Amino acid sequence: MEKTRRDEAWREELRSKISPKDRVKTERVSMPQLEPGYRVTCNEEVNSGISEAQAMTEASRCLDCNNPQCVTGCPVGIDIPGFIKNIERGEFAESLKVIKQTSSLPAVCGRVCPQEKQCESKCIHLKMKGKAVAIGYLERFAADWSREHGVAERVAQAPANGKKVAVIGSGPAGLTFAGEMAKRGYGVTVYEALHEIGGVLKYGIPEFRLPNSVVDYEIDGLRRLGVEFVKDCLVGKALTYDDLMEMGYSGVFVGSGAGFPRFMDIPGENLNGVMSSNEYLTRINLMHAGRGGDTPVLQGDTVAVIGGGNTAMDSSRTALRMGAKRVLLVYRRSEEEMPARLEEVAHAKEEGVEFMTLHNPVEYVGDERGRVVKMRVQRMELGEPDASGRRSPVAVEGAIEEVPVDLVIVSVGVQPNQLVPRSIKGLEVSRRNTIVVDEATMRSSVDNLYAGGDIVRGGATVILAMGDGRRAAESMDAQLRDAD
Repeated sequence: MEKTRRDEAWREELRSKISPKDRVKTERVSMPQLEPGYRVTCNEEVNSGISEAQAMTEASRCLDCNNPQCVTGCPVGIDIPGFIKNIERGEFAESLKVIKQTSSLPAVCGRVCPQEKQCESKCIHLKMKGKAVAIGYLERFAADWSREHGVAERVAQAPANGKKVAVIGSGPAGLTFAGEMAKRGYGVTVYEALHEIGGVLKYGIPEFRLPNSVVDYEIDGLRRLGVEFVKDCLVGKALTYDDLMEMGYSGVFVGSGAGFPRFMDIPGENLNGVMSSNEYLTRINLMHAGRGGDTPVLQGDTVAVIGGGNTAMDSSRTALRMGAKRVLLVYRRSEEEMPARLEEVAHAKEEGVEFMTLHNPVEYVGDERGRVVKMRVQRMELGEPDASGRRSPVAVEGAIEEVPVDLVIVSVGVQPNQLVPRSIKGLEVSRRNTIVVDEATMRSSVDNLYAGGDIVRGGATVILAMGDGRRAAESMDAQLRDAD
């Protein structure tokens, strides 16, 4: 009790020191992080999280706009000023309660969502030539504080309505859909093909960026809502859509992701030592290869990672932690065109990843045993912008060099797993093997089947997948209510 009174007095004193004018002048908080020399030796989370004092000071920078544009930049529509103002007042548990009204995975989003391209990009501070409020840091703080203080937020839940729905895939789209439907009173069962729940959150994102314990805690929150999980169940083979209908499900949501890697179709891609980032990260993140697990993974002294997205950054930083002496990040455009988050680029550089921009591999060369030993790379220059708005890379004639490597990790994109779409009669699929849906409702050509995330988009961020799941839940709930 005495400690609580002291904490309240401290918070009140802190609030009294912050005048409205100071809100604009206050510097944006910096995220504490582990030292690069230490963090490459372990798998500990790099970003350490901000303190209560830092969170309250940062929250005080929010100007509480009459028309908060930050909300329009959030795919799940979080009441951003609402949760931030609760932090400013020191009402941390109330802050999470606001977030949980629309987001099932706040601790995840606070860590991996590209806020700088979404909510924070709309912050009024930017128009005033200042720095955006650190919305992502504050979201993570609210979630972490509640978890660390044993405050398990139980969101409002409608009475059971007697209907049940099935979810295929336990990635961010499927988990969000599951949570939203459980809140509406449905019985929800999530079917996952792998031996752990979490989808790409578990197999695709390293623990130094998103600890498994954080993902597990968020999933436990869904269990408290009544969501059931079935692991090691490959829908499309072990269980079909027709089976689900016979089991009495009123609707199905497909969030099976995009687990098939893309390659560049160049000579030498079949050599031993050339693998996709999907395989590399899954073996290490999910199966603990090289860290006491039974699953092996190839290792190398000189590792080349091909690509410029977040997955390429994850792969290159993971290679360092696996003992590589040199890691080259090979990207065909300049650093300015990289789609990876600026924070991830900065962390990779701090840890020693060498950036080989404006280069593109054209061939991998092996030894007599069939193991890759070098790559031939073409030097590039930037031409005119392409459809994405980025300047297209153009080969510099005759500018080819050879670089010794003993492991290549290809991270140039993914494509959807076709197993589920091909197993459902009458389901419309695009030329890219994605499920075709109505973008407003996420409803497919099959009456009671909805889909979202990478199986629809081909490749998306965690928060966009979550937005799909939330929108699909709203639409399916309306459809099933109308059917009554």
